[in-house]
Amino acid sequence: MGEVKKASIGSLQKGSYIVIDGVACKIVDTATSRPGKHGHAKVNLMAVGLIDGKKRNLVLPGHEQVDVPIIDKRTAQVLSISGDTANVMDSETYETFDLKIPEELKSECKEGSNVLYWEILDQKVMKQIKQE
Repeated sequence: MGEVKKASIGSLQKGSYIVIDGVACKIVDTATSRPGKHGHAKVNLMAVGLIDGKKRNLVLPGHEQVDVPIIDKRTAQVLSISGDTANVMDSETYETFDLKIPEELKSECKEGSNVLYWEILDQKVMKQIKQE
């Protein structure tokens, strides 16, 4: 598993990232219920997987510690394209690997273009095409 740090679930805001069931997710909604007579405030959050786009729900006491993924934002150059996969080379490490081209970037992704990708929990995701 990639790098994570611990954070209190009560400190996470909409737009923060969280690991749910080993999947890096972006929080789209969060609600905190008031504590009952003997309890703690409960945090109910809805998050969407960064890679699979699936919605996930989590309800935990507000003081609970959760994993927050550390996102490494990097650039790479597209060497070749085959279907919806680009073979790219990291601009710093010169490592070559395949990245899936997201639907919304297919028209812009060309050989020789530079892309911004995120490395999250040992998975790499193409995020945008850098304009020259």
